Amino acid sequence: MMASRDERKGVEDQILVEENSCVRTLILNRPQQLNALSYQMLYQLRKLFNVYEEDSDVKLVIVKGKGRAFCAGGDVLAVAHFVTTGHWSFGAKVAWAEYIINYILATYRKIQVSILNGFVMGGGAGLSIHGKFRVATENSVFAMPETALGHFPDTGASYFLSRLPGFFGEYLGLTGTRLDGAEMLACGLATHFVSSKGLPLLEAALFKVDTADPNIVSAIIDEFSQCAPLKEKSACYSGCRMDTIDRCFSKRTVEEILSALEKEATKGPDEWITKTIKSLKKASPIGLKVSLRSIREGRLQSVGQCLIREYRICCHVFRGEVSKDFFEGCRAILLDKDKNPKWEPSKLELVNDEMVDQYFSKVDDEEWKNLKLPLRSDLAVSAIAKL
Repeated sequence: MMASRDERKGVEDQILVEENSCVRTLILNRPQQLNALSYQMLYQLRKLFNVYEEDSDVKLVIVKGKGRAFCAGGDVLAVAHFVTTGHWSFGAKVAWAEYIINYILATYRKIQVSILNGFVMGGGAGLSIHGKFRVATENSVFAMPETALGHFPDTGASYFLSRLPGFFGEYLGLTGTRLDGAEMLACGLATHFVSSKGLPLLEAALFKVDTADPNIVSAIIDEFSQCAPLKEKSACYSGCRMDTIDRCFSKRTVEEILSALEKEATKGPDEWITKTIKSLKKASPIGLKVSLRSIREGRLQSVGQCLIREYRICCHVFRGEVSKDFFEGCRAILLDKDKNPKWEPSKLELVNDEMVDQYFSKVDDEEWKNLKLPLRSDLAVSAIAKL
């Protein structure tokens, strides 16, 4: 029999829990905020994931969102507000909590299924892509839009983006391009595609799971999966387009990537090329350079190493000593919504290697410490590593 329980008595629950036999369903419950992850949600999620992993009666954990989003990311405005009115360490505390959950999911011993019916952005990607099964629908919208906010793709993105085919991860991470459900399936960010109308039947079938065998769970999802045809304008649709992405986004620097794209543009009118160049030129210059280096380093690192490095970068972003682009991006995109951020440095050529290096260095604060990941036994391999 299905039951709901309130994990925080007297407080509106931001994580709803449904229990059904050997299955636990976690429902992100901030629909008005597109299920953006608050610190309270992160606290609850970590506790619940740990409890279920140690509970022999639990075989499967399902994560989904209430409303029209799975999760649109972290609660960026709240973090920016508390950092600017208080201390940068508040943002670091939130990042620490979020990255620990990302690592737990990447090494989780129980089967996890994420139902990605709606927006899957930023922290929402970190909460799902590291898991075993990711079910996209026709409503799915994936993006890592951080460079437009003066930030960088984090929550383990340097790990899972760098493991996408060719240099597609660099393309997504630098431009913030949105993908639909079919594109998520095509590039490997999703493992299955199920019509939103079929989700109730899929969940009903998953509720009956009484096995720890991922192959059986995969077979159950397969029964409801459908073909997901790509749109002709999709970057994933044309092998020629993917070749262009690899040719341009494999370049060593952001400047060289832009130059390669502009060279492609001289071959004739191309809406995709124009849009891609525009996205790069509107993004934070320092955010682009930090993002490219982060993804490139991620190609050679484990998920744990990526998260430890991303935590360092994130702390530097919140400190704002090299650049305050994160706060300017939040102002322009999320607060004032004038969509006209004044980046500083304002141009790529003004961002030197020493400035980028600082984001990857230890934080000069006696109270600061590296992200300490929990010890994990019988580690599983992050599902995205198999791409």
